[in-house]
Amino acid sequence: MGADRLFGMHGTALQLRSQRLSMLASNIANAATPGYKARDLDFDKAMQRVQGGDSLDAALGENAGYRVPLQPSMDGNTVELSTEQTLFAENAIGYSTTLSFLEGRVATLTRAIKGE
Repeated sequence: MGADRLFGMHGTALQLRSQRLSMLASNIANAATPGYKARDLDFDKAMQRVQGGDSLDAALGENAGYRVPLQPSMDGNTVELSTEQTLFAENAIGYSTTLSFLEGRVATLTRAIKGE
C-alpha cells in the first residue's frame, strides 16, 4: 500500500506548507534587505494542481511567485512585515493541523498492525 493511499493528500499538503513556511520565513528574515522581493506560494492552487495529476515540483514552480506590495518601499524591498507575519502564523497553524492528522493516522495504523 503506497503512502498516497495511507495518507491521502495530507502528505502533499504538509510538503507544500513546509515550502511555504520557508518562503515566508525568508521574507521575514529579509525585511530590511534593500531590493529583496517577497515570494509566496498559492497553497490552494498548488494543491489543486497536484490533485489534478501534476508533480509536486511542477505545482511549486507554477504557483510560487513574487508578492505585489500594498505600500512600495523606497529601497525596492517588497516585504510588508505585518503581512508576512500574519501569513506565516496562518500557514504554521495549517502545518500543525495537517501534522496532527498524520500523527493520528500513523497511531491508528500502528494500533491496527499490533492488533489493538
